[in-house]
Parts: sequence; structure tokens; C-alpha cells
Amino acid sequence: MGKPTGFIEYLREIPADRAPLERARDWQEFHLHLPEDKLRSQGARCMDCGVPFCHTGTLISGMASGCPINNLIPEWNDLVYRGLWKEALERLHKTNNFPEFTGRVCPAPCEGSCVLGINEPPVTIKQITLITFPSS
Repeated sequence: MGKPTGFIEYLREIPADRAPLERARDWQEFHLHLPEDKLRSQGARCMDCGVPFCHTGTLISGMASGCPINNLIPEWNDLVYRGLWKEALERLHKTNNFPEFTGRVCPAPCEGSCVLGINEPPVTIKQITLITFPSS
């Protein structure tokens, strides 16, 4: 999934947030969005880890681990990496009827379960769900 060497080639990137004084004046998004090329490189960081704990929603010692709705994150990240936005959205809709909502409220236990996180910053998963999928 993703680019086989993507986790080596690309660093984890997350977008900046708007300044608190600015965002207190309106109801607009306070998380800024990464441009498409950056989102694709973040999708490329998803490695073929063999056991993708990120999509297996389980409780470990009472704490959430992985995606609680079992999104197939490696497949989705691969489609994002390849720029297949429509297919990525279709893949996400197979397990998640409302990604535009859940992407905003989910605390992203998938990122904490990412195998890459053992020795590097984990794959940026939540930020990719926050985007508006461009039309292909």
C-alpha cells in the first residue's frame, strides 16, 4: 500500500491551525488543509506493514486501538497516493457513511496504532479525512 519507500522519503506533515484570536471571530474551519500534493505524499507514507493495526478497531486495556469503524485505511491511503480520489471516497464509504462528519470528531486512534509509529511519526491519517475530496 502506498509507495514502498514513501515512509522513508516523506516526513509526516500536518497543516497549521488558524490563530486562536482569528478563529474566535467566526465559525469557519480552524484546521487549515494541506494541498493535494502533500496529501498524496502523506498517503504514500502508508507502508505495506503486513499487519495493519490501524484498521482493526479493538479495545486494549479499555482504550481504543485502531479505527473503531474498521475503515480499510491502507487501501484508502493507497488510492489517495495514486490520486484516485473518487475511488478513495468509494472505499471509505464502504465502512463509513459519513466521513465528512466522522473525520472531524474522530480522535484518530488509527494513528496511534500505525506500525510506522514504532520508530517514526505515524502516517497522517486524520488529516486526509478532513479534506473535501476533489472531483476526478
